[in-house]
Amino acid sequence: MQYDYDLYVIGAGSGGVRAARISAGYGAKVAVAESTFLGGTCVNVGCVPKKLFVYGSHFHEEFEDAAGFGWTVDAKKFDWSVLRDNKTAEIERLNDIYRGLLSSAGVDLHEGKATFVDTHTISLNGTQYTAEKILIATGGWAVVPEFPGNEHVITSNEAFYLPSFPNKVVIVGGGYIAVEFAGIFAGLGADTTLVYRGPLFLRNFDDSIRNFIKDELPKKGVKLKFETQVEAIERQGDTRRLVFADGNTMDADLVLYATGRKPNTANLNLESVGIELGRNSEVLVNDEYQTNVPNIYAIGDVTDRIQLTPVAIEEGMCIANDLFTDKPKKHMNYNNIPTAVFCQPNIGTVGLTESQALEQHAGDLVIFESDFKPMKHTLSKRDERTFMKMIVRRSDDVVIGIHMVGPDAGEIVQGLAVAMIAGATKAQFDATVGIHPTAAEELVTMREYSREV
Repeated sequence: MQYDYDLYVIGAGSGGVRAARISAGYGAKVAVAESTFLGGTCVNVGCVPKKLFVYGSHFHEEFEDAAGFGWTVDAKKFDWSVLRDNKTAEIERLNDIYRGLLSSAGVDLHEGKATFVDTHTISLNGTQYTAEKILIATGGWAVVPEFPGNEHVITSNEAFYLPSFPNKVVIVGGGYIAVEFAGIFAGLGADTTLVYRGPLFLRNFDDSIRNFIKDELPKKGVKLKFETQVEAIERQGDTRRLVFADGNTMDADLVLYATGRKPNTANLNLESVGIELGRNSEVLVNDEYQTNVPNIYAIGDVTDRIQLTPVAIEEGMCIANDLFTDKPKKHMNYNNIPTAVFCQPNIGTVGLTESQALEQHAGDLVIFESDFKPMKHTLSKRDERTFMKMIVRRSDDVVIGIHMVGPDAGEIVQGLAVAMIAGATKAQFDATVGIHPTAAEELVTMREYSREV
């Protein structure tokens, strides 16, 4: 049968665009459908605007710290509309870049909502397109649980476009998005409280990191309320009143829910082609990103595995390679994937947490930890500390986990991830000459271990 396209990609986020461009470069005829915005979550309501906001929220500390270095900084004023609108202009620039990348690669862009007609046919804007292979790359979307008054809250999506900056904010959630936005709002001057139903946030991170951040965030002006469940939210004029399970209440100008994301699989008509979904409505795939329907594939957040932009991009590379070249099958290595949390101070992490390492290597571990004041703050007098942790498998001296909290932690850990992928040992770290004076040198000068486990 003659198809309109060799590959039809649903979703022009990072993974979908990469798969489309590389496949087209291999000679495939490709189209991409996008119903919302080019670049997906990361470019529009995720990594990029969030980090721009993190930069903006940190300047007040720089102004304050300057005094210890002899600078007199005049009275300062923050204008939310300038940050918001400059961010939006940058996002629009990136949207145009994505459009140009698709066009220059020869990929057809179809703007509208794509739905399945059958296993080889997509319907969009009243037109049907056929394709030999179809790739679902529709990503995920922030969701708010059902409870009385949930219509009075926003998600991180709307936080990037607030018409005015709030005076008092409550953020509900315990994941990295909640922690990052707590730092953003507090840094920009809002009275900020983070509410989480559990005993400690950042559940999947190393426990040492979680406890260290718990002590650092209040120094940044973030109030923490753990083991607190929101029962309802009432609107009283411009005020939102949160009612907690213990009967206490709290008022805020803005309530942001960061309690989870769900794969974008609704309204694609997946049931018409029998694609199997998991418990969280994610598309189920095998090791080659293939669904139970042989010619339909899925990558990125819609599969609800590792929700990171670089992971989706690498999966897109694998799909293009496997479907449109004669090269050996390309499989992504999901071990030792580094990641960062842009709270303040930052988190950088790669490899196993201590609890994960204990599950696999109990009795064969050596833990190195360092907690110190960064050199900058010896003069600024700011009460901020940096923490580093290295987990080593004693039997072969291989480093299996590195975790850091401190300025530019993501930048530092990115390089260390290369060493871990290469199988570096603690002896090789010890043999590396440090760059002095830096915080990073601590990771090659930790000689005395904290404990054996």
